[in-house]
Amino acid sequence: VKNRMPAAAKVGNVAICPVVVPKGPTGLDPQKTNFLQALNIPSKINKGQIDVQSEFVIVKQGDKVGSSEATLLAMLKIKPFFYGLVIQYVFENGNLMKPNVLDITPDDVVQKFVTGLRNVAGLSLHLHYASVAAFPHLVSNAYKNVLAIALATNYSYPRADKLKAA
Repeated sequence: VKNRMPAAAKVGNVAICPVVVPKGPTGLDPQKTNFLQALNIPSKINKGQIDVQSEFVIVKQGDKVGSSEATLLAMLKIKPFFYGLVIQYVFENGNLMKPNVLDITPDDVVQKFVTGLRNVAGLSLHLHYASVAAFPHLVSNAYKNVLAIALATNYSYPRADKLKAA
């Protein structure tokens, strides 16, 4: 999931991964040591704050988060879970589609535009209808016709003379 948001542990959540209290300073007052000791988390007081002595798994994968664990994680500002949307289907104008229709890059848009432009130019040329898409091709084809006439006759201009000499 690309757009995931961190979420705090709530009582009753099932841990999809182990929830770890990292080693190091917690920023908690020394008065909260009994809270950590009740959860069997090795800690000590250092420079006026509580330090966790070693990394500690507070909730194992598959276990439910209890009220003490949720409270401690909130105090430590640890958000171990994530939430986000996973698109299952896309519904538009009565059509139900797979979500991969949304996986369009700017290059895909440019490619589709160029393909459409080529189709318009080809159709315009085939129908002998002048359009903005066909204009460069019309000028190029007209120049080729003028050049062919110059080569087949005695008519001359500088670019035609270069081709006659070659």
